[in-house]
Amino acid sequence: MQIYAFVGKTGTGKSYNALHVAHKYDIKYIIDDAILIKNNKVICGKSAKTEDTKIASVKAAIFLNPDKKNDMINAIRIENPDKLLILGTSDGMIEKIANNLGIGEINHTIYIEDIATKENIDIARKSRIEDGKHVVPVPTFEIKEQFSGYFLDPLRIFNSFLKNGESSSEKTIIRPTFSYMGKYYIAEKVINEIIEHAATRITGITRIYKVLSAKYIDGIKIDIDIEVQYGINIPGISNRLRNIIVREVDRATGINIFSININVKGIAK
Repeated sequence: MQIYAFVGKTGTGKSYNALHVAHKYDIKYIIDDAILIKNNKVICGKSAKTEDTKIASVKAAIFLNPDKKNDMINAIRIENPDKLLILGTSDGMIEKIANNLGIGEINHTIYIEDIATKENIDIARKSRIEDGKHVVPVPTFEIKEQFSGYFLDPLRIFNSFLKNGESSSEKTIIRPTFSYMGKYYIAEKVINEIIEHAATRITGITRIYKVLSAKYIDGIKIDIDIEVQYGINIPGISNRLRNIIVREVDRATGINIFSININVKGIAK
């Protein structure tokens, strides 16, 4: 296995440019932020930016936790990549990652200055410092369960460097849990009002008795009690309600929904 290193200081745009580097060197596997990525999909790991503190995040990123380290080692063994790209803030950090995972020496090192202009690096650092924004090189649906309830926004990139010039990839802008900008918090009352508003748009639902949402670390659970018009197909209207709740909550908040309980409490004649 050939090990490639992509080095750049914090906030210089490593993750933003990671896919460009991977395509340039024909690398399918990336280790970034304690997660193993293959072709824009998370294979193993949980983002180090989900840790509560900056120190804990650094420890997670270099795989000091034995359980997380062993999970990653097993995933690499199973996937058996011919090339692997590791992202880090310094040569020393990448060497620690490689040593902790037991994957051998670095064969080739690329620096952010080789890929991005000074102007682009300055823009990336400004975004990090002023807005607390970080980029993860995977689509939002791949990462949002890890950051449910925090700032998430998809970023679609046109990959003009690909041979056919027609492909695009999606990256995710996130704000980590330990951000000095503070936690991005959405009140349950707001979520409930979004759900109630969505339900009122469905023909056949005549009344909404109650909306409850409970927040957990990996998302929210929703309970909604409704009244429906007499003669309406209850399974059909329940499916429509479930679909519109998922769509509207995801669009407005980015929060993951892992359970929706719809209870028909009354029938209007």
